[in-house]
Amino acid sequence: MLNQIMQSRLRGVMLLALILIFVPALFANPFHYELAIQVAIVAATVVGLNLLVGFAGQISLGHAGFFGLGAYFSGIATGTYGWPSIPALIAGAIAVGLVAWIVGRPILRLKGHYLSMATLAVGFIIAIILENERALTGGPDGMSVPPLEVFGWQLSTFGRYSLFGLEISGVQAWYMVAGVLLVIATWFALNIIESPIGRALRSLKGSEVAAGVVGVNTTKYKSLVFVVSAVYASIMGGIYAHFQGFITPDLASFDFSIVLITMVVIGGMGSTFGVILGAVVIELLPQVLADFQELEMAMFGLILMLTMIFMPKGLLPTLNTVVSKITRKKAAEVRHDSTG
Repeated sequence: MLNQIMQSRLRGVMLLALILIFVPALFANPFHYELAIQVAIVAATVVGLNLLVGFAGQISLGHAGFFGLGAYFSGIATGTYGWPSIPALIAGAIAVGLVAWIVGRPILRLKGHYLSMATLAVGFIIAIILENERALTGGPDGMSVPPLEVFGWQLSTFGRYSLFGLEISGVQAWYMVAGVLLVIATWFALNIIESPIGRALRSLKGSEVAAGVVGVNTTKYKSLVFVVSAVYASIMGGIYAHFQGFITPDLASFDFSIVLITMVVIGGMGSTFGVILGAVVIELLPQVLADFQELEMAMFGLILMLTMIFMPKGLLPTLNTVVSKITRKKAAEVRHDSTG
């Protein structure tokens, strides 16, 4: 049984890696690469958020705050104080994780709408701080962020690099970095899910009272998953800051928090690969609907509404159910033909 789980997990990650390797064949220009990089960064963020929402059943409406904190920590550390990029990202993740632990201990005692309002307030507070601390963050006008340094390379979307004798552009190098991070984030999340920690998280979603009765330390595991999801957001926020080269407090906005939670719901709560699909759909839909001009947002909302009506479990879980039904039906027909 354990081997089957490991093999299934490995197949999923390998399929994701293969898709990331071959999808650039569809790209016609650098803009497509830039869009794919943004999708990969946001997808890795919602993989972490799914651990909190989809598996532990804890709603967060202020998760963009941690994304923004990570972006600004790395931007300030590298741009203002001259830190190398990797130590800045690691220090930012530790700092944001500590903030998440401090605020998470009291607010995670709440449930339902009260928890939603508390996480929403956390996001608002972070956004307000980023906007008002002009000396550090540049205020509403934002701030510039230096390029990411990886193994002595300064990754810029306008650069040219030599890799294993091949000449690649800046956006291609960035796509490789974002793709590798998405695969690592997915693999890490899958390992958490199939570990004793994952089983404890699933028990929280079912019933906290029942989980407590059988010996699960509900406070400990809720705080732990809150911190892990915040660290995901912090690291990817820092990566996003270096990729864009310029950041504003909008990264911590309520609107972005809603976008993140929508990706989880649309893709399928509790489905790691589903939320990645949700991120792809939500990020690409505005590009597909751009020709509708003033009707773009109305069409966007209509598509989301119809998706939730006809696919309430999310895109990937619903597709898996349909495929399973078709497979069982065909198998039944084969057995019937063979016995008939």
